[in-house]
Amino acid sequence: MYKWIAALVGYYYFRFPGAILGYFTGVLLEQYSRRNFFNSINPADFEINLLALASTVIKADGSVKKQELEFVRNFFIGHYGQDKAKKIFKIFNEQVKNEIQNIEKLSKVFIKRTRYETRLQIIHFLYGVANSDGKIANQELDKINQIAIALGINLLDVESIKAMFIKSSDNAYKILEIESDASDEQVKTAYRNMAKKYHPDRIYSKDPAMIKGAKEKFQEVQKAYEIIQKERGI
Repeated sequence: MYKWIAALVGYYYFRFPGAILGYFTGVLLEQYSRRNFFNSINPADFEINLLALASTVIKADGSVKKQELEFVRNFFIGHYGQDKAKKIFKIFNEQVKNEIQNIEKLSKVFIKRTRYETRLQIIHFLYGVANSDGKIANQELDKINQIAIALGINLLDVESIKAMFIKSSDNAYKILEIESDASDEQVKTAYRNMAKKYHPDRIYSKDPAMIKGAKEKFQEVQKAYEIIQKERGI
């Protein structure tokens, strides 16, 4: 929108050269406003909602396991510090814990205020929660899929993240979102696409937890590509 308005204003005053200058000025304005928009989510809302989503996954199989609680606790302390994590848990326990969590409502703040790449990190975190006791129950998988749908995550991306936690013979291919009979060129293209999608710079977030998650996923993509390279000798 900005670029076309700026182009029209530029053309009105300076004709064709002004239109070109106005267009590119508008592009820069759009990029700036988009980045500010995605960074405008209230940190408290982000952290509380993230904790609430983790809670729904932990409760999904009807059993609240110590390992899962410790994983979440260590995650928040490790990324936000002891004092801030304590405040987050206090707010959650006083205001959110005993409420029935509405996944659609919890996801709405992320849909409105975060980039798609940031929401991928949320799914990655939730798989980490489910896997913290050494296995992921079917109910937990169903709950994560439900959350992924609410967050607008496509199925291929969900399967790619899932393959980082549930191992199988074709995991490397699943992570790159391709079939095992893909050509060498398709493998290279898939790697480039996934590396761009999962690069930490793509999340436009200052949240340390999301940045760390992005780095971990980026490393998994690189490992998957290296495995296929070694298998094929490419």
